[in-house]
Amino acid sequence: MQIIEVTDTSNKYYDRAFLVVKPEYMSLELSILEKEGKQLLKEAQAPSTFKPKSNLFINTLKLLSAAISGAGIAALFMLI
Repeated sequence: MQIIEVTDTSNKYYDRAFLVVKPEYMSLELSILEKEGKQLLKEAQAPSTFKPKSNLFINTLKLLSAAISGAGIAALFMLI
């Protein structure tokens, strides 16, 4: 088993990572494995516990604006 440490993640959430290399790729040059590891971490998303909070806020704003718009349209029809 081969483990590589990626210290330059280019990711705002992760400082460093340890990646376990599959046995069939252990013969590759270390620089290639590190490059692939950096790319993987660069593309990594926020941890799942962070996502719902921001989505919840945005979804609440969307629902509130839709409700206000609906109330405004209903009030406009009542005046006509």
